[in-house]
Amino acid sequence: MAQATNLGFPRFGIKREWKKASEQYWRGKIGLDELLETADMLTRRHWKLQQAAGVDVIPCNDFAFYDLMLDTIVLLGAVPPRYGDYTTGEIDIDTYFAMARGRQDETTDVTAMEMTKWFDTNYHYIVPEFDRSTEFRLASRHPFRAVERARAAGVKNPRPVLIGPATFLLLGKLVEDGISKLDLVERLATVYTDILHEFHEMGIEWVQMDEPALVLDLDNDEQDLFRRVYASLTPLADRPKMMIATYFGTIEHNLDIAVSLGEGLHIDMVRAPQQLEAVLREIDDSSVLSMGIVNGRNVWRTDLDKALPVLESTARGLGGATRIQVAPSCSLLHSPIDLDYEEQLDPEIREWLAFGKQKLEEVHALAMALNGRRDEVEERFESNREALAKRDHSERVHNPTVRERLANVTEEMTRRASPFPARIKKQQAKLHLPAFPTTTIGSFPQTREVRRLRADLRKGTITQEQYDKAIADEITKTLRFQEEAGLDVLVHGEFERNDMVEYFGEQLEGYVFTKHGWVQSYGSRGVKPPIIFGDVFRPGPMTVQWSKFARDHTDRPLKGMLTGPVTMLQ
Repeated sequence: MAQATNLGFPRFGIKREWKKASEQYWRGKIGLDELLETADMLTRRHWKLQQAAGVDVIPCNDFAFYDLMLDTIVLLGAVPPRYGDYTTGEIDIDTYFAMARGRQDETTDVTAMEMTKWFDTNYHYIVPEFDRSTEFRLASRHPFRAVERARAAGVKNPRPVLIGPATFLLLGKLVEDGISKLDLVERLATVYTDILHEFHEMGIEWVQMDEPALVLDLDNDEQDLFRRVYASLTPLADRPKMMIATYFGTIEHNLDIAVSLGEGLHIDMVRAPQQLEAVLREIDDSSVLSMGIVNGRNVWRTDLDKALPVLESTARGLGGATRIQVAPSCSLLHSPIDLDYEEQLDPEIREWLAFGKQKLEEVHALAMALNGRRDEVEERFESNREALAKRDHSERVHNPTVRERLANVTEEMTRRASPFPARIKKQQAKLHLPAFPTTTIGSFPQTREVRRLRADLRKGTITQEQYDKAIADEITKTLRFQEEAGLDVLVHGEFERNDMVEYFGEQLEGYVFTKHGWVQSYGSRGVKPPIIFGDVFRPGPMTVQWSKFARDHTDRPLKGMLTGPVTMLQ
């Protein structure tokens, strides 16, 4: 039978419980025991949620205290020397957080490790550092404790998630000249051997090796790195089976490597459906194919009627559904958790959406149908079909007024009325700015007092008039500060704006906002992106009130501040 599978679950918690606990720990308001209790509560809750959604293969060790790459740095003992000597013993959580955030106290002053985007997502990971003295060792028990906790929570066959050794090396950086990442392969493979052996001893059947680097354009040395590190792991007799998980693109250009590494292969069928034909030609006759056919990165329902025939055709090509796992395209880390909590959402638009929990229910429905039990999930297929049809034909998605305006755009409208040399002369004559004018980029700090004002307005403990007066006072103070500082071009400070995107999105039609749709960006930082559901238009002025107020309270040139259209789209 095909299995319903998940690659990873969001860590934040529906009410950002992890963010709050970790920040309290950093401020010294709670101790380590309380922090660990929160982590335990969230992982147990999320395992039960996945069980209730009908997931057969549930991941563990996908929860990170900050970032999975940082977890891997700690697991492998690859702590840069500036954080202390950690050649023996377990690495404590304060050192872990120091690598993520830096540490400044009476005796220590170290900066955080570099952080960069995880492929083309908005998530950021901690970049490993390697030099010629880098040694690897098994320095954390976290993955093994995760297995024990999952089993205690009733997960019968948890699948531990590891960042694969090749991706770990390839996404790291060399901080010393004269060495190659290939020099580190044997050292690293030894530790992964130990990890796999211990999982085997614990009775783990499968381990998930995340190797998204397989979607990259690898040069000869990088391909050789993959081959060499897995040449030490693949032949091992005392290890679990390995599911090699790829995502965010096609692996066709590295297919010969990908199919040779483990007993299973996960492919992203959302970003690269075209790779399936080549994968089916090359995959081993006994390998399991994990089909990432439910989008793990967006908020929309999957078209089940389109997805199921792809799965059925694949099953025929593999000689049956037994070798298929149905899955999201990637970890659900990049998705909000649960649509059920969005009770305030417009019911029509809410019907079109699917967050993490709902995506797993789609995975379950597809697996059930693939296994010949379509009648048991027919109601879900029918409601899915109806919701997608309503979205396709909704005038809120396809606004006739917007379409008419677009149709009437002429070539002349797309050109500026005057060239820059003419505009700059008029600007100089009007503004009288020096050759190198000083200004700031935009907003001033959203202080605790300003955030409290916004919260009080939402609660109804202050009136709109009281709120507006307080915002006006903040703007006036900020204008005076900039004048005293000697700036040439002022800004009003943007105190009325909760977020550079959300503030404008709330004033545009075609956008909708969630209450709990948080997605982790890095560490404790989450974003709650607005959702564009249809044609966007502006029903009224967005910035006039406060820009005009500021204009009337200074004699110096003032910039109007807008979040750009590309950022609003992205």
